Amino acid sequence: MAPVRPRRDNGPVTDAATPLPGWTHVYSGKVRDLYRPEDGADGTLLVVASDRVSAFDHVLEPAIPGKGALLTSLSLWWFAQLAGADGGRAVPNHLVPGATPPAETAGRGMVVRELEMLPVECVVRGYLTGSGWAEYQQSGTVCGIPLPDGLENGDRLPEPLFTPAYKAPLGEHDENISFERTVELVGADRAAELRDLSLEIYRRAAALAEAKGLILADTKFEFGLDDDGVLTLADEVLTSDSSRYWDAERWRTGATPADRMASFDKQIVRDWLAANWDKTGTPPVVPVDIVEKTAATYRELLGRLTA
Repeated sequence: MAPVRPRRDNGPVTDAATPLPGWTHVYSGKVRDLYRPEDGADGTLLVVASDRVSAFDHVLEPAIPGKGALLTSLSLWWFAQLAGADGGRAVPNHLVPGATPPAETAGRGMVVRELEMLPVECVVRGYLTGSGWAEYQQSGTVCGIPLPDGLENGDRLPEPLFTPAYKAPLGEHDENISFERTVELVGADRAAELRDLSLEIYRRAAALAEAKGLILADTKFEFGLDDDGVLTLADEVLTSDSSRYWDAERWRTGATPADRMASFDKQIVRDWLAANWDKTGTPPVVPVDIVEKTAATYRELLGRLTA
C-alpha cells in the first residue's frame, strides 16, 4: 500500500531529517519527515513534525521553536475528539493504538498505519476568504460553485462547501477540481463518502471551536484506505497549518477584514514575507520578533482549544 505522505510541496527536503535508531528515513516534506521501521515490520510508519516553516513554496529560516510539537499535540487532540470524545460517531484514523514514538521525537512523532492514500485533498470552506474570496470577486463563485450576491471578505457562507483538490505529483501545484472530477478519480460511492465525511468532520470541529470562542473558517483533510478498504483520516487534522482559525469576538466586532480575520497560524510570516520579498531568489531570513509572534500564536490556539 502507498505510504501516508507528508503534505505535498514543490519537491522533497532530502537533508532535513534527523537519523533515528531503528528507523529508516524515506521522505521529508516541508514540515514532516517520514520513516519506516528498519526491522521490516509491514504496515507501520513514523511521521515526525519538524519546526520548519514554509511560505510561498519555500522553507524559511529560522524554524519556529516548538512548532512541530504544537502541531502534533493539536492533531492528536483532534483525532481523539473525532474518535468519539466529542459525542459524535467515531471517525477511523491512522494512529497505531498504544504505539510509542522514539524518544528522540518526543512530542513530535506519531506512529501510524500505512494506508492507500486517495489522490484527493478534501477542502471544506465555511467562510469566504483567501482564494475563494478572490474568485468570488471575479465570478461570484468559489471553485465554480455559485454563491449569493453581496457577500464580503470573511463572511460566513450559507452552507459549508466541499471544494476538493487533486493532489498533484511532487514539483507541481495541487489543482482545484469539481465533484464530478472527484468521481472520475475515486468512483461515485467513494467521492460521496469523502464529501459527506469531510462536511461532517468540519461541522463537528466548527461547533467545538465555536464553544471555545473560535471560528473554523476552512480546513483540509486527507484520507486513505486501510487493508479492509475503510476510509481512514490521515496526515494532520485541523491544525493551524491545515486550517484557518479566527477569534470569534474579533470577527464579530472588527472594523476591517484584517481585524476580523486575524488567524492563529503562520499568516504573520506570510504577511512579513510578502512585504519584504519579491518572490525571486532566496527568501530573506525571518526576523526574531516575527518568529516569536508566530510561535506564540500557535501556542495560543492549542491552549484555547484544549483548555
